[in-house]
Amino acid sequence: MERRKFIKQSTVFTAGFFIAKDLLAKNDGPVYGHNNMRYRMDNTWSKADPMKNPVNDCHEMIQDSKGRILLLTNETKNNVLIYNKSGKLLDTWGHDFPGAHGLTLVNENGAEFLFITDTVKHQVYKTTMDGRILLTIDVPLETGVYKKAEEFVPTETTIDTNGDIFIADGYGAQYTTHYDKNGKLINFWGGRGDGDEHFDNAHGILIDRRGETPTLLITDRTRHCFKRFSMDGKLLDIIKLPGACVCRPVIKGDYLYAAVLRSPDLSKADSGFVTILDKNNKVVSNIGGTEPVYKDGELQPMAQAETIFRNPHDVCVDDEGNLYVAQWASGKVYPYKFTRV
Repeated sequence: MERRKFIKQSTVFTAGFFIAKDLLAKNDGPVYGHNNMRYRMDNTWSKADPMKNPVNDCHEMIQDSKGRILLLTNETKNNVLIYNKSGKLLDTWGHDFPGAHGLTLVNENGAEFLFITDTVKHQVYKTTMDGRILLTIDVPLETGVYKKAEEFVPTETTIDTNGDIFIADGYGAQYTTHYDKNGKLINFWGGRGDGDEHFDNAHGILIDRRGETPTLLITDRTRHCFKRFSMDGKLLDIIKLPGACVCRPVIKGDYLYAAVLRSPDLSKADSGFVTILDKNNKVVSNIGGTEPVYKDGELQPMAQAETIFRNPHDVCVDDEGNLYVAQWASGKVYPYKFTRV
């Protein structure tokens, strides 16, 4: 009996030791970022089985009102993977979006819906949370600037409180198109060009409500900046981010987050990081990137500092301030989670 008791106590002690050791190891892991926006990485967050639920490019992520994390991938075996915050796979759906790219969540009178852009099918879809298509927007031929569907390659949407839809044609003719909630065209602007009001890669779009008046933030990725427009398409400001080919803007609280696909030099493959700006649009932290430096009020060129990413494409911020980073052309890896410290 004494021997049994000793073995039982030893087993409990040993198990407790290894659990504590594991927790300490996680807590003592590398910390990424700067100032008060610093994080620890978990690159094994996803518990999905790649044999059953594979991903191709992990394009974008959102968190819904139930706290679930939704990932959009252009793998048609399961376009949408739904997780809890611990990385457990809860559900999947979607087989019809070979160019699944942009994922936007909208709340309409307490009911949630998704907007998905497809760069292969040249369309934008409004769906229910389980994937039933409610609205399809095709190439806006009525603008007169598009002649065929292939010229329209939408990458992102943002939705106003009245249901109006704004679409960024980031891989196509570079126009921003504005529709009412039923998909009727209201306005369009931008297009490819050299002027500040034009775009070279209008990859992302978001309504910024941090100020007194809502404005639109639109990515110009090749030119390493966000451009701020009035809601009717007038250029107001340019937020320069030298060294950072940014993807879509994501706002949580006072902060603006963005995945940086790579540095501008095309020879620097897999050179991305995640950047975070404060309410004054000043960079305060770079996860996997160099510390932001300002000289005479000008942000100096940023670059990758730690090789923890391969082409990060989007960042999702959950209700606890933790981050989830989706990566493009990264060997079909699942998203990484970053816990704020």
